[in-house]
Amino acid sequence: MKSIAKRSLLALAAVIAAASLGLATTTVVHTVATEAEADRIEAYGQSVTVDGRSMNVLIAGDGPETIVLLPGFGTASPVLDFEPLVSNLSHDHRVIVIEPFGYGLSDGTESERTTENIVTEIHGALTELGAHRYVLMGHSIAGIYGIDFATRYPDEVTAFVGIDSSAPGQPGMDAEFPIGLMTAAKNLGLLRLVAALSDDGYGGGEYSEHAREQIGMLSNRSSLNPTYLDEMTHIRTNFAAAASTGFPQDLPLLLFVQSNNSKNPDWLGLHERQASEATDGTVIPIDGEHYLHHAHSAQIADEFRAWRGARIEATIR
Repeated sequence: MKSIAKRSLLALAAVIAAASLGLATTTVVHTVATEAEADRIEAYGQSVTVDGRSMNVLIAGDGPETIVLLPGFGTASPVLDFEPLVSNLSHDHRVIVIEPFGYGLSDGTESERTTENIVTEIHGALTELGAHRYVLMGHSIAGIYGIDFATRYPDEVTAFVGIDSSAPGQPGMDAEFPIGLMTAAKNLGLLRLVAALSDDGYGGGEYSEHAREQIGMLSNRSSLNPTYLDEMTHIRTNFAAAASTGFPQDLPLLLFVQSNNSKNPDWLGLHERQASEATDGTVIPIDGEHYLHHAHSAQIADEFRAWRGARIEATIR
């Protein structure tokens, strides 16, 4: 009996030792790789000063109408993420991509990541750029920030276009995230390991290998930074604050939505109800994943042009 117990303890000790060695290895690899990648990350866009900090933006194209693109939560590099869509839309529009604090090449901030603060900072960047009339186009959580933005700056936002955008009443947004566990996983290099073994979501042919490499390095560097984590902790309260809100009724809405969201069967219906509350609301279902603009940027751009063009023509008449 003692022999069996001894062998069991030795086996357990071996497992613990192997796990410790593995974690030590992933930690060292993550630290060394992050330092090595720092010099390989390439600058893009331009910097504007907001609240004494640097916010990175990209301006592309020169057209009669400006489109402001806002990213979904946690997007490692909004500029690179939106690249196919920007490339298309900038042929006949001025396109501004905003990288909020904590995203892409922008600085972090100690300011709480409330909807109010995030919207104020983005608006500050647009003011610095001299943008005073624009279509607001946003992915995912930008749908919640967009409501506050359009309500506070109705004379500037001419329409809202959602790319599988979040909406008030969206289920599952009252959950609390295991931030401590996630931070430990990053510090131990486990997030880097998982990312290396997972699909990065950029493999559909619309992104070059170079762009994918840059996105990967920015993700390894910036994921779970303090600003990101603060925004994550505020997701629950930001959604709660938006529960009884909506876009201004007279603001034109165009919502591109997953046609088949297996995690939320009412996803399309939620957006159809949101669009029905607007005087001019349109929903276009797309058979795709949450980051619809990765594989369907051409369709989104073409549908937007047709939708927006019809409204501009009607106004002229």
